Amino acid sequence: MSDSEPRIDVLVADDDPIVRFGLVMMLRGAPDVRVVAEAGDGAEAVELADRHAPDVVLMDIRMPGTDGLEATETLRRRRRAPQVVVLTTFDADAHVLRALRAGAAGFLLKDTPPDELVLAIRQVAQGRPVLSPEVTRRLIDRVAGGEQDTRRDAARRKLAPLADRERTVAIEIGAGRSNAEIAARNHIGLATVKTHVSAILTKLDLNNRVQIALLVHDAGLDSPQS
Repeated sequence: MSDSEPRIDVLVADDDPIVRFGLVMMLRGAPDVRVVAEAGDGAEAVELADRHAPDVVLMDIRMPGTDGLEATETLRRRRRAPQVVVLTTFDADAHVLRALRAGAAGFLLKDTPPDELVLAIRQVAQGRPVLSPEVTRRLIDRVAGGEQDTRRDAARRKLAPLADRERTVAIEIGAGRSNAEIAARNHIGLATVKTHVSAILTKLDLNNRVQIALLVHDAGLDSPQS
């Protein structure tokens, strides 16, 4: 790693020492990634995150005592919160939704290949989620079921403070479109789209685009027609 290349500090949290060992070994091959701590449960993950200030936390969902969900919620409330990627053995786990709503940057399966794991860490360290809105919606459709009806009214109330253009941008994000695509479809500048996205995150007290997509889906809002 060159002196100018930023290093990404990572904390690995999993109650299975064999899984932790495997993850650490995979990450050691990346010159710009450093594992600063390992935790065996959620409480230890929070404690070590406070001590080592990692950029990214790889968080197992199911752990004894304080599980990964509670730990994710706790960490994402921090002023300088690390990015959290939840680890799961399931490709459609209802618990993943709670983690995403709490501000996790995405999720990975535990058998994710090493190169994809490192790429995901680099992405979230730069503030980019590792789960596309399209995948998020498919995940919701598979596990949320009847929850959607109970969430719709609350989601629409939360979206109410948005101005008309911000609401349009939020719906576009829910459809999985990039900033460039949103700009082209709505005949506005890319910088304007970025301003709207920042305003949406601030007004709705959200962390990332995945949370916007989840909220739009919960509200039952359709994407603008092509």
